[in-house]
Amino acid sequence: MLTLYSNQGSGNCYKVRLLLHQLGYEFETREMDVVAGACQSDEFKAINPAGQVPALVLDEGMVLCQSNAILLHFADETQYMAMDYFDKSLTYQWLFWEQYSHEPALAVARYSMHYLGQSEAEDPRLPMLWQKGYQALDVMEKHLCDQDFFVGNRYSIVDIALFAYSHVADQGGFDLAAYPKVSAWIDRVKSQPRWKSMDEI
Repeated sequence: MLTLYSNQGSGNCYKVRLLLHQLGYEFETREMDVVAGACQSDEFKAINPAGQVPALVLDEGMVLCQSNAILLHFADETQYMAMDYFDKSLTYQWLFWEQYSHEPALAVARYSMHYLGQSEAEDPRLPMLWQKGYQALDVMEKHLCDQDFFVGNRYSIVDIALFAYSHVADQGGFDLAAYPKVSAWIDRVKSQPRWKSMDEI
């Protein structure tokens, strides 16, 4: 059975759990207390030397890390991966953008405020993170003006990747009231077959 080293509240880990659930895989979850430093133990670093979750141990004993790499691995040749050659390239484009321009702002702000309970006075990075996060949300809002999903106008791993931190953006101090297209897209993702919330899987 697949073994997923995960953290329940992590959007990056949630991406993986959601796709595996939607694909019908059975997997064992081992909860890692990221705040307490569980990922920095020698035992865990023997699994993932980078000391990060998610880390997935495959049935053959091989280990796969980085959330979007795991999404690509399991979505290949399924309905969650683009079949069109160019759309497949767009999938990579959006996944790279998510990790470079989206997640570093929304996820870090959420970690500071939601997990560490820090205010702007306690974390001077927050105004910069909010600025970058809103820039990312602007890109998403514009893209969704004429389509329901991000690639090929159908639900895919790109939507899973972007949904993970977008739908809890308020926990990082972001207000989605000015983003009606993003908000409607969040609802569409939640309506997908076998969708489960972050707390359910």
